[in-house]
Amino acid sequence: MVRRRSACQEICLNLDLLTEVRDQASVREAQYKQQLERYYNTRVKPKAFKPGDLVLRKNEASRKEDTGKMGPKWEGPYQIAEAHQKGSYKLRDMQDKPIPRHWNAANLRRFYVLMSDSTHVSFLVAVQV
Repeated sequence: MVRRRSACQEICLNLDLLTEVRDQASVREAQYKQQLERYYNTRVKPKAFKPGDLVLRKNEASRKEDTGKMGPKWEGPYQIAEAHQKGSYKLRDMQDKPIPRHWNAANLRRFYVLMSDSTHVSFLVAVQV
């Protein structure tokens, strides 16, 4: 009987300790997530576009069927028509025709226009940044 009480007492004690161990684990997990977030935020480059900027649109985000491995990865250029909250943009093509739906900045890439001085002909070149 004495032995049975001590076993029950130890089980109760272990249950009490179990909640403490879980609390400590959740605190460590939260600290680790904060550390990962700080590490990520120091290395990420924010993408921000202004209305009128030229951008390329990612093909896989705009196509219903896959263009394949050798297909173009980007299409455009498009112009930013409106900038909305949290990296959402409304686009229009070069003939000022609006493109349906909003596009996230993760699916857009800046498009640079370069001028050739030697031939006096302007041409468009996509530069990857």
